[in-house]
Amino acid sequence: MFIVQCVLVFLVLAAAIAAVEMKDPLAAVISFSIMGSLLAVIYALLKAPDVAIAEAAIGAGLITAFFIVAINKIQQNLKQ
Repeated sequence: MFIVQCVLVFLVLAAAIAAVEMKDPLAAVISFSIMGSLLAVIYALLKAPDVAIAEAAIGAGLITAFFIVAINKIQQNLKQ
């Protein structure tokens, strides 16, 4: 179990760094969403299902949707 947790933490760290370093905003948002999903899995493995559900719903789902809508609105305004 410890090895799985270490691998997941490494993947979360890699996704976070990728989200910061990417030039394309949509790719960064997708990387951020992957990071949130992996965090939800870590919370579930640590026996914190309430935190895992909140992270999956808000962190990986709702915030990602807000970011995608914001990116689309900005791109539409730049085209005008």
